[in-house]
Amino acid sequence: MAAAKKSKSIPSPGAATDRVAYSEFGNRANPEAFQRAVPDLPPNQQQVRVEASSKGRKGKTVTIIRGFQASSDTLADLLKKLKTLCGAGGTIKENEIEIQGDHKQKIVQFLLQLGYKAKASGG
Repeated sequence: MAAAKKSKSIPSPGAATDRVAYSEFGNRANPEAFQRAVPDLPPNQQQVRVEASSKGRKGKTVTIIRGFQASSDTLADLLKKLKTLCGAGGTIKENEIEIQGDHKQKIVQFLLQLGYKAKASGG
């Protein structure tokens, strides 16, 4: 009689496999566990800088507000208020708020009214 061969089933490329052979830092199924917590400081303890910049934007000016130590929900609420104040669009990128156009002085005054320690920087 011929010896029977043992066959291994090899999954085809692209086949879904949920097996993890090794993971140094725990389960990747929960990405929220790997995010760093951002302290949500009150406005009077935050020093923010407001500057107008047009670098890398094809000559279009945006006002950038840096130095926030707040959660993304707090930044989203502040972004909405600033967009309404300036009548312009804006976004949040890497914990910085960008407002379209040069609204540096208007934003500094508004942030001071909210209690932030705001300064205009740049030329």
